[in-house]
Amino acid sequence: MKRGKKYQEAAKQIERQKQYDPEEGIALVKKTAFAGFDETVEVHIRTGCDGRHADQQVRGAVVLPHGTGKTVRVLVFAKGVKLDEAQAAGADHVGGDELIPKIQNEGWLDFDVVVATPDMMGVVGRLGKVLGPKGLMPNPKAGTVTMDVTKAIQDIKAGKIEYRLDKANIIHVPVGKVSFEEAALKDNLDALMGAVVKAKPSALKGQYIKSITLAPTMGPGVKLNVQKFV
Repeated sequence: MKRGKKYQEAAKQIERQKQYDPEEGIALVKKTAFAGFDETVEVHIRTGCDGRHADQQVRGAVVLPHGTGKTVRVLVFAKGVKLDEAQAAGADHVGGDELIPKIQNEGWLDFDVVVATPDMMGVVGRLGKVLGPKGLMPNPKAGTVTMDVTKAIQDIKAGKIEYRLDKANIIHVPVGKVSFEEAALKDNLDALMGAVVKAKPSALKGQYIKSITLAPTMGPGVKLNVQKFV
């Protein structure tokens, strides 16, 4: 894959085989980010799990102490008093059955996270084919299927992110923006890694975390020293 001149210039500043200490890696990512916008800093965690086995799944959520730097739009499926509660807590959209055709037929997806009360999961289940592939399906493990909609909304707005294995058994998550202070990115990274390490499946034999790479949206990745987190 041919990379642009700016990418190549940035990549020259990074030793490809070196595993950097977190502080050093964060400083490098900030230094080598070259896009003309405030790039997201992402973490890519390669695991030794085999997600095809249910007992080796890794999935959960964590609130990043300094948020993600992104305004998150929350849709809540609820009914009765929970609708009012969700609105009062700052949900961007609330509703029930009437939202199904809007999402299914009109392709409406003006939201980043979906929260649902347990009694609405029968309704939300009908959207599985639309929400599932986009990673938007509410899930009890991620705290997005709950009766406490106020706490769910507040956590999400405060910087709660979900992590899960992709098909290649890698976890991809944002930990902030390039414009964040280095200390804030380090706090967010520590919070995420603490949660991921704790979520290690007991059925897993062998190495759990194989590599950790930090990268801005457009720029080259920086490998981090795995031993600093496990």
